[in-house]
Amino acid sequence: MLSCFCMNWIVLMLFTGLTASASLVKGKVGQDVTVPCFYRVETTQDITSMCWGRGSCPVSKCYQTIIWTDGHMVTERSSSRYRLKGNLAMGDVSLTIVNAEEADSGIYCCRVEISGWFNDQRSDHKVVIEKASISTASPHTYTSEQTTARGSTSESSFTVTRTWPAVSASEASLTASVPCSTTSDCLDVTANVQNVSVSLPSQQYSEHGLYIGIGLCAVLLAVLSLVLFL
Repeated sequence: MLSCFCMNWIVLMLFTGLTASASLVKGKVGQDVTVPCFYRVETTQDITSMCWGRGSCPVSKCYQTIIWTDGHMVTERSSSRYRLKGNLAMGDVSLTIVNAEEADSGIYCCRVEISGWFNDQRSDHKVVIEKASISTASPHTYTSEQTTARGSTSESSFTVTRTWPAVSASEASLTASVPCSTTSDCLDVTANVQNVSVSLPSQQYSEHGLYIGIGLCAVLLAVLSLVLFL
């Protein structure tokens, strides 16, 4: 009975080994994700080879091996995205996945080969790579107010300015001499002044012609008188 129990225990250890329970490691897409794994190094004789693989740790070696090290340097690598950035001489064989993707999610096996039967240190690690959250910022509304005093606001006032037609100096003095009670009166006065300024040249021309006519008549009368006298 005892021998049967021992045989079952040996077979169980042979096919399952001493595998630690899976730890959970979470990361975001595009980030570098580190899966921790360590073994004890007291002297240089303790430095040994190890491997990382996809899936749970098998009886020996690693399934779907992604990286190997002899304890001093990386000897095999399936992709440049898999790196050992820890101090290998101190037993830090943590795996770093550079620029992680959703496809990197799954179970990873860290297997440290230690001399002796069934002495390998094995640990499974569950990696979950999530999509990076996209934040949508709400639109901001900016308002501008005219402040009259600290802690108080007033409504903005608007001034409408009218541009009047340009007038001459004489017209300006004429307009200024006549007081306006309303805006419409000022408009009427300005219009009259403009009409007067436009009609003045024509009146001056008519008076000038009248003077010339009178002068011609006087000359004709003088010539006629001289002829009659002769």
